[in-house]
Amino acid sequence: MGTENKSKSRTNDNRGNNSRKRKPRYLPHNKAVKKKGAYPLRPGVQGFFITCDGGRERQASHEAINVIDSFYEELVRGKDSDAINQESDPQTKDDMNHGNQTEEKDNDNDGDDKNDENQPDNDNNGDGKNHENQPKETEEPPAKKQCVETVATKSVIHAKVEEKSIDKLIEAELEELGDKNKRRFFKLDTSCNGVVFIQMRKRDGEPSPINIVQHMMTSLASTRKHMSRFILRILPIEVACYASEEEISRAIKPLVAEYFPVETQNPQKFAVLYEARANSGIDRMKIINAVAKSIPGPHKVDLKNPDKSIVVEIVKTVCLIGVVEKYKELAKYNIRQLTSSQP
Repeated sequence: MGTENKSKSRTNDNRGNNSRKRKPRYLPHNKAVKKKGAYPLRPGVQGFFITCDGGRERQASHEAINVIDSFYEELVRGKDSDAINQESDPQTKDDMNHGNQTEEKDNDNDGDDKNDENQPDNDNNGDGKNHENQPKETEEPPAKKQCVETVATKSVIHAKVEEKSIDKLIEAELEELGDKNKRRFFKLDTSCNGVVFIQMRKRDGEPSPINIVQHMMTSLASTRKHMSRFILRILPIEVACYASEEEISRAIKPLVAEYFPVETQNPQKFAVLYEARANSGIDRMKIINAVAKSIPGPHKVDLKNPDKSIVVEIVKTVCLIGVVEKYKELAKYNIRQLTSSQP
């Protein structure tokens, strides 16, 4: 009896332990996985709206940050290098002139040395004292030696200062990269399958998302170079607001003033590109009409051949707005199609 009671108690304990074990959880197939700590997409941000294959949001976000940052650096370094080249041209000319002058002086000195060597040996057969005093006369005076030494020490000190300053700049840049609050590009959680948003913290004087994406598309169209595995489309976003007619009409005003001014000699033809995700309760035509009515009179709607296209992307309750050029010519800003071998 005692053995039976022990066996029963063991079986009951095993059942209790099995019931206490956590059930295995598996990641959903072909669906976005929400991670803790990611900031959600919200109104008031600007950046890049990116589409990708479903389930590849994490890989696409890392890839997008690298691609966007590379083209951003091209824009910034291109401007800086042009300015540096313009400033350095007169300096190089002065250096060339100075080099020519020094070469002429060296040639003169070589001629003097040759004349001294061609003198007859009778002069050298003079007194031994004079012969011994010649090397002393050829030596440099102490004042010149001191000048050379001071110049050398100054150059060494200058090189050390430059090395220290470069090290400090690298350390500061690494600190900025490590600090999340100082990063230029970072991901926001859209909680939507196949959609990624990269926010850009734009500072004064830096290229805007529209400038970066336009430079990216034109360069990719000319080079046909594959830059990504997971990214499909990249669209610049300048305005983010709540998805309502009133909020859209109010938030789009700065964008209209910049790209569709009232007083202009070149009126633009435009079209509105609308797409909604995870929001079926909003009226499509109301949003399109609200955007079209915000554009002033000189500019006209042309759906076939627009000069500029206004992108309206709605993700849940957030409306994202941007302006693009040559939308159809650049494969609707689809990187995969733009860089494909087939035209």
